[in-house]
Amino acid sequence: MRKKFLAVALAATMVIGLVGCGNSSSSSSNATTAASNDKQATEEFNPDTVKDSKTIEDIRKDNGDEVKVKSGLKMGAIAKSFSNEFWRNFKNGYEQSEKVLKDAGVDVSIKIDGTTDESDEIGQQTMTDNLVNQGYNALMLSPISDSNLTASVDNAKGKKIPTINVNDGLIASADYFVGPDAYQNGELAAEWVSKKQLGDKGDVAIVIGMAKAFAARERTAGFKGWIKDNNSGLNVVAEQNADWDRQKAKELASTWIQQNPDLKAIFCNNDDMALGVVEAVEEAKKDILVVGVDGIGEAYDSIRAGKLDATVDSFGYYMSQVATEVTLRVLAGQDIPRVTHTPQALIDKNNVDKDAKDIIGWTDPKY
Repeated sequence: MRKKFLAVALAATMVIGLVGCGNSSSSSSNATTAASNDKQATEEFNPDTVKDSKTIEDIRKDNGDEVKVKSGLKMGAIAKSFSNEFWRNFKNGYEQSEKVLKDAGVDVSIKIDGTTDESDEIGQQTMTDNLVNQGYNALMLSPISDSNLTASVDNAKGKKIPTINVNDGLIASADYFVGPDAYQNGELAAEWVSKKQLGDKGDVAIVIGMAKAFAARERTAGFKGWIKDNNSGLNVVAEQNADWDRQKAKELASTWIQQNPDLKAIFCNNDDMALGVVEAVEEAKKDILVVGVDGIGEAYDSIRAGKLDATVDSFGYYMSQVATEVTLRVLAGQDIPRVTHTPQALIDKNNVDKDAKDIIGWTDPKY
């Protein structure tokens, strides 16, 4: 049984730390089949259950605030498609890290690449292999699935290049993991929907991301796990994959709204899908809560406009900066835990205009 303390996060301070289109009886077997092989990686290594994980604050306390960085290092960062604002924020965070380094007089370059399509697993592998073959000093990788970069990581390890798995999917063989507790993403959403909005009762649905993605599975499991662990009266009447796609999520929600007249809330594994669901809710003229994950700018704007109800922000802009600092500490020979968990918080109308730096207590690293 998973037990978490979520009240602080729901107050918007820092948290450290399949069913067919109708009802839960018609489970999404295609999604389950597609994810089965990738789940094996999670069974071997799940960063959400590692007991000795630390935060960047813990690491700074243990190793000192200042990081001695060797000039001339080349670091590679592979993300998903930059057509998704979350990954553009990720890219901006890596660029900010490079700027902080250069402002400190340290010549370190970060090559950032991403696919044009969020399902292009082979293209992402090719990008990673190119960095390995070009002799980069370290790799920060956010794979599309839990398996598409495994061979690339094995190749990098053979050349003694440190590999840092950032956010998702999960690379069980990577040297380190940096990212939020994805299970807790779902817990935060479930508690907010139940305790803050619905009085612990009502029909809800879940729009899942890509079946192969660790984060999608964990976010869904966290939402359902919180309901079970807290004997909640929330009733999940439908859940299905929409593959991180806004239009697919909209169409899915439209069907659910027709088939489930008592639907009270829809939890989506990312903000792009949540914004599609908002469109479906508006067109149906229904009063249904919609909660996403990622904290992209469009989601914030939608919350301000009274459309999207909430998002669980994983602060991608700062997550990639944490990943960069962790990687540089690894290259400096510091004792770094395998898992570094990054901040997240539930954002709704009550804190949507609060500065992210204040929410997570961020301070730039010292190089």
